[in-house]
Amino acid sequence: MPAQIDIQDALSRLPRGVFAITSSFDGRRSGCLVKSVQPCADEPLLVSVAVRKGHEVETLIRDSRHFGVCQINPSDKLAIHALSTSGDHEPEVRHDPFDSLAVYSLVSGSPMLRRALLCLDCEVVRHFDMEADHELYVGLVLAARVASAHGEDASSAA
Repeated sequence: MPAQIDIQDALSRLPRGVFAITSSFDGRRSGCLVKSVQPCADEPLLVSVAVRKGHEVETLIRDSRHFGVCQINPSDKLAIHALSTSGDHEPEVRHDPFDSLAVYSLVSGSPMLRRALLCLDCEVVRHFDMEADHELYVGLVLAARVASAHGEDASSAA
C-alpha cells in the first residue's frame, strides 16, 4: 500500500492551474475558485469541474443549467481574491464577486472574466453529488475564448 505522502506527491503532479467556475440566473451572479478542471470527452466536447460543496454558485448552476470556466492568470490577484472570498457571506447579504472585475458573456449568460487566459461556456449534462467535500459538474462546451499572447481574443462557438 503506498504511503499517504506518495499519494499526495502523485496527485500534485496532475495538470494544475487557477480556474474559476461562474454562473448567473435571474439577475444574480456568482463564482468561485475550483479544485480542478479536466477535459473528459472529445465527441461531444465535455469538461468536468470539481466544486466545493455549499457555495452559492451551486444554486445558480442548478437553476440556469449553465456554467462558465475561466482560467485565471496566477498573477491576477484581484480576480483570485474576489473569487476566493465569494460565497462566504451570509445568505441574506448578496455579494457579487464580479462588481470589481471586467466581465462579458458568450452564449449562456454566465459571466466570463475579460482578463482570463481562457473561457469555456458550458451547458450542464451531468451533476454528481458525491459523499465528499466537492461535487462534480460535467458540461458540454458551447463556446470558448482563448486570449492570445498579444492580449487579443480568439473566440469560437460549437
